Amino acid sequence: MADDDPAVSVCFSVTIGDKELGTFISCEGLGVEVVLEQREEGGFNSQVWQLPTRLKYTNIKLSRPLGPDTKKITEWFASMTTGVKRRTATIIARNARNEPVATWNLSGVVPVRWTGPSLNVESPKVATETIEIAHHGFLPA
Repeated sequence: MADDDPAVSVCFSVTIGDKELGTFISCEGLGVEVVLEQREEGGFNSQVWQLPTRLKYTNIKLSRPLGPDTKKITEWFASMTTGVKRRTATIIARNARNEPVATWNLSGVVPVRWTGPSLNVESPKVATETIEIAHHGFLPA
């Protein structure tokens, strides 16, 4: 495949507030759903009305192998001992030449979970970490 194909060798750089968390190799959960309310109208039996009510945003999971940037995540979580503040975040998908392919700006980001590696000498695998964040929606780029 060509090096300039944006779907090949994509990685994701992540900044939350003023903290650059580094690059991740996996990003799952970027999405939004329109929550619908169903209404049945008396005497109108051919359909049920689907009324949009609100937007629902899924949590985002970012994963990568352990490395020097792991320290940035632990420092970010440690900074929340005095309280969690909602921040804006930017996720940038980059191609193999580190050029931006797509950007998502998120409002009201809070951490949900950090999962560290499962270390087992009997099954050597790449040690990975995952962070999960929640947000209140997308901001204009």
